Amino acid sequence: MAVYFFYGDEDFNIEKEIYKLKKNLDKNFIEMSFKTYDNPKFPDLISILRSQPMMFGKMLVVINCLDYFTKTFDDKQIKEIESAIENNNENLDVVFVASLPREGGKKLDSRKKLFKILAKHNIKECASIPSYKTAELEDWVKKSAKAKSLKINPDAVSALILQVGNNLRQLDGELEKLKLMCFPDKIATKELVKEICISNEDLFAFSDFLMMGEKDKALLEYRKLLEKKYPLEILSTLQTMLRRWIVIKAKASALTPFELGKLTGQHEYVVKLTIQKLKKTNLKDLVKMKKNLTEAEYKIKSGQSFNVEDEVENAFLR
Repeated sequence: MAVYFFYGDEDFNIEKEIYKLKKNLDKNFIEMSFKTYDNPKFPDLISILRSQPMMFGKMLVVINCLDYFTKTFDDKQIKEIESAIENNNENLDVVFVASLPREGGKKLDSRKKLFKILAKHNIKECASIPSYKTAELEDWVKKSAKAKSLKINPDAVSALILQVGNNLRQLDGELEKLKLMCFPDKIATKELVKEICISNEDLFAFSDFLMMGEKDKALLEYRKLLEKKYPLEILSTLQTMLRRWIVIKAKASALTPFELGKLTGQHEYVVKLTIQKLKKTNLKDLVKMKKNLTEAEYKIKSGQSFNVEDEVENAFLR
């Protein structure tokens, strides 16, 4: 049995690590050999760790365990968890996942006994790359493009990061789009990035109109964005922006721009500009909009709404 522990706020990298492990399973029995559990209760956790794989061979179990780090297991429970991990079936691989909120500034407590137990095995921190670490982001984009057999100019890499930001999932999606547009032999250029990739500037214009209550202009900007991006992708990016804005608006009077930058994963200069932009914006309006967008996202993903474009549109017009 192999035990893995992936934690951090970059869920895209966590998903990639799980995907690598999942590829080793027999595709014919994937429904039986791959299971995911969300913070199971202690008795259920022990039962899962002692699972006996069936005749289809290797089994992979993913346990989302973030809640375990906000509660305390007693010494007897900790010993039982450790024993169950160390004495499990050799055909059972277990992945513990602690996916932290992006840009929440939270860290796992490495002093926890559970952390120390899991750290004895295959541990990997999947942390997001702050937007001000441009060299690190550029390196990630270049490696990802190479893995996709995509040729991309250095100035195109810089332009992509400037437009998209530090969200690796969105950067990966834009690289896929560039690869299709460059088929079969062309190189992704700065001009092509500007033409087909969504721009944070476009989103800023869209969100600025929303904040000023000019919903007719916001609607026009939203329609422009739809030409480049699927509605859920726009919603996801806007949610990220709103999370940062809410933190900045709520804590601007107590923290310096530098401290806010560390908290939101942004450059200090960007934080200063955001503070100025949000001066006339009510914190309650930001929270209300985020709630509307969250409800819209839930309806779409749960199948309660099939008109995705209208659902997102109604969320920010309310």
